[in-house]
Amino acid sequence: MRSIAIIGGGHAGLQLGIGLLQHGYKVCVVTDRDADAIKNGRILSSQGMQKTGLDHERALGLNFWEEEAPKIEFFEFSRRTDDGGRDVNWRAIRPAYGNSICQRVKIPRWMEEFERLGGVLQIHQAGVADIDALAQRHDLVIVASGKGEVGRLFERDALRSIHDKPQRALALTYVTGMEPTTPVRGNCFSMAPGIGEYFVMPALTTSGPCEIMVFEGIVGGPMDSWSDVGSPQEHLARSKELLQRFFPWEAARCAKIELTDANGTLTGRFPPTVRKPVATMPSGRAVLGIGDVVMLNDPLTGQGSNNASKAAWHYLQRILAHGDQAFDRGWMQETFESFWRERGCLTTEWSNRMLDFTPHMHDVVEAANDHHEVAQRFAASFNHAPDYFPWLFDREVADRMFGPIFGQRHRMKEDAARTAA
Repeated sequence: MRSIAIIGGGHAGLQLGIGLLQHGYKVCVVTDRDADAIKNGRILSSQGMQKTGLDHERALGLNFWEEEAPKIEFFEFSRRTDDGGRDVNWRAIRPAYGNSICQRVKIPRWMEEFERLGGVLQIHQAGVADIDALAQRHDLVIVASGKGEVGRLFERDALRSIHDKPQRALALTYVTGMEPTTPVRGNCFSMAPGIGEYFVMPALTTSGPCEIMVFEGIVGGPMDSWSDVGSPQEHLARSKELLQRFFPWEAARCAKIELTDANGTLTGRFPPTVRKPVATMPSGRAVLGIGDVVMLNDPLTGQGSNNASKAAWHYLQRILAHGDQAFDRGWMQETFESFWRERGCLTTEWSNRMLDFTPHMHDVVEAANDHHEVAQRFAASFNHAPDYFPWLFDREVADRMFGPIFGQRHRMKEDAARTAA
């Protein structure tokens, strides 16, 4: 029986570990917190899941909340004007619903399933020496979580990482009491050009259904305003202030909101980063990275948990297909590279481009106001980021797909600019 160790008991690590157990592998997962610590701790992410990622969970029997979780059935886009109104507002139903299960709910249940299937769960912080020792005892070590010295094992890939500084100041607020959208629930995304973005979605947390508010402020701008916030109630108050100031149409839904719990807030910032996937331990042995360890996108596009699920599924298929052969450096490198070619590269590029809208991208969201097929294509492509390429970034391709609407809009803007001059 082949033996595999996974460092990190988050989404990617546990999904992969459970998949391997179901195929007869011996699996050990090392993670720094037990189920109770996670369940009773601070929120970890917004974890909005799309169809493909959910299908991978369903295939492994991990969709324990299919009926209980609120469904995310549409995507709505709004763009703020300088006077606080909206000049773009459209909604499109997604081809398949998504959902968001709080990690404090999902991860403890997956830990339980992992152990039920015979997996070994070790609760302690794994340092470099620990990982090196595991690499000597197991056929393969996969690192699915890493901070400090472990994170530094994986070298930043400068060619694939266009940012070396954080692009957004991030904040999450889990609330109840928000006025729901009708007739169905969905993801409402609002953009304030030059200021930042806000989106909100229904979710399931430890206390039941809730809404997750996600603030993405351009670093150094007016939405980068969390450093002086101390208590959870101050965090909630700041959330309301930002909505009232920049997204008043969303503030109108939030008159009666309250935090789900004292741990229902989170702030932070990080540079979107791609790292080289194979790290060398002091002994000379190699280990393979997965998920955020090697491909960390900005949360603006909501791809973190989806990337984790898709990468875990891809790695699982690669391991199963490899049979009894050695997991050498070449296999490790190609495992990541094949994922990068199929999904990771364009998902990362799309996430980076969404941080800095081009004139054509603005034309696209404007055209979606009047052309439902554009809105529908934009909403549907969240599930598979390569579907945005190249039409979201190339006007000529967009015109070939949808008719000459973008060329016409471009000419109208040029004419208006000449008239104004």
